[in-house]
Amino acid sequence: MIQIPPGAFARPGTSLEFKTGTWRAERPVHQRRAAPCHSACPAGEDAQAYLAKVELGDMRGAWETVVAANPLPAITGRVCHHPCESACNRAHYDESITIHGVERFLGDEALRQGWSYPVPIPSAEAPRMAVVGSGPAGLAAAYHLLRGGCRVTLIEAMPAAGGTVRTAIPHYRLPPEILEQELDHMLALPGLDFRLRTQLGRDVSLDELRADHEAVFLGPGRRKGREWSADFAVPGNLRTGLQLLEAWVAGGTLPEQPRSVAIVGGGNTAVDLARVLRREGVEQVHLISHQRIPAPGVPSEDAMRATYREVSQALEEGVTIHEHRGVRRLILRGERVVGMELVHMKKLEDAGGRLRRVAFEGTETVLHVDQVIPAIGQDVDGVGFESLVRRGYMEVEPWWGTVNGQSGIFSGGDARSDHGTVSEAVGDGRRAAAAMLRYRAGKQLEPGAPPEPIPYSDLNLSYFETAPASKEPVLPPEQRLGLEEIEGGLQANAVRHEAHRCLSCGDCLACDNCWTLCPDQSVLKTREVAADGSHYVFDYDYCKGCGICAHECPTGYIRMIPE
Repeated sequence: MIQIPPGAFARPGTSLEFKTGTWRAERPVHQRRAAPCHSACPAGEDAQAYLAKVELGDMRGAWETVVAANPLPAITGRVCHHPCESACNRAHYDESITIHGVERFLGDEALRQGWSYPVPIPSAEAPRMAVVGSGPAGLAAAYHLLRGGCRVTLIEAMPAAGGTVRTAIPHYRLPPEILEQELDHMLALPGLDFRLRTQLGRDVSLDELRADHEAVFLGPGRRKGREWSADFAVPGNLRTGLQLLEAWVAGGTLPEQPRSVAIVGGGNTAVDLARVLRREGVEQVHLISHQRIPAPGVPSEDAMRATYREVSQALEEGVTIHEHRGVRRLILRGERVVGMELVHMKKLEDAGGRLRRVAFEGTETVLHVDQVIPAIGQDVDGVGFESLVRRGYMEVEPWWGTVNGQSGIFSGGDARSDHGTVSEAVGDGRRAAAAMLRYRAGKQLEPGAPPEPIPYSDLNLSYFETAPASKEPVLPPEQRLGLEEIEGGLQANAVRHEAHRCLSCGDCLACDNCWTLCPDQSVLKTREVAADGSHYVFDYDYCKGCGICAHECPTGYIRMIPE
């Protein structure tokens, strides 16, 4: 023990002999936590990470951060339902970050400047994987397998890539030139053997793919229409919503233009077709849905599957939506529809305790229409892999996409029973690719889940100022007549503004609060990035555990843990 005589405390450096850190009961630690936008993104994008790059002016670095998860940002930035923004902590403060606008800008900028994907060239001895279907799930799976150093055989039954992104999304939502550029950009990657007009079950068998490749991903989508009737009555001219929507996207016109139409369904296909019919001059377009119009405060289990943005624009364009309604029967004159009887639907528990929608007797009303179009969903056409399809879907493990009961076969996207958006399909392809790589390496697939997000209550908002969100320009309803894109993109200054508004939830801002406010100078600032990714380290010899650094951390990056 060092003996210090009286008066020695005035000598320089002698206070360093007292390890005041022994006093504390808690100590601060750096702990990066996921921002809610990251946890909520079905594709797996870390928006907080690429917004930080935008804030620094590194647009290419921001794009590379996006495509580390999602290779199609110019597409998803336009058509995604962006649950990241619904989850954004900033919404509790003023307004959510316009994340999809930043994503779209980065995707468009990459196409404009010809940025190359950060993907290595696979060696001639690299393992070969097979991907069936070039929709967003198949494209994402192929891309991430290439990132993992594999060679990929991608087969597509259609004459062009894209799946329903190409065939069923109207051009006013996704301009064809953007679609072509994004797909061409990705499909030009080295190591990718892309085979068009190659149908599983006709041109190649699943057994042949399994024999020639180390694992197989199936992304067939859902294109097989479901049978529909109302009390067993079927109109003579019945066509499904997807059939009509695909015909319009392909040719720009529809064969019939009745005065009034009823569409049965509440998904994106139903809403897109309703808007198309209004553009085609149909005076009355009715949408019949068992669910409610999606809006803030409406429980997700009771909301239409279509996105809030699309439904809102459909209402602006004159579409009438009948909530909580079902079709009791059709009124026919010969084989031609002249009307339909609607009934109010409500949820009641069945004998097993599950909630089911049943008709509310005594609430019947008659709606006069000239045509009825079912848009109630599709099933997987399992030609070539019939034994893997159950009840119209692929049964898969929820996180990794392994097909139940099959070794080395994975699936995702619309083929699943629980997914139906482009961003969900991209996430399925990304996770399945990771699973295929682990399968080849003989590694176990542990149960997975999205990262736990940092709550709003863990942030210190005293260091942020309110600022309105940048809004994308939107065509007014009276100008939405043709194929012009309805929503415009953000300009570069607006993108930087959104990046500046980001609260950097759960990550270090390098704001220096902990360094400047520590009363014991036990937070040290480093020249180089420390091991945990920050520019600060704690000197635990002298940290008393007062917690000021954690309390004053704006982003919740510093936490106090028991000693």
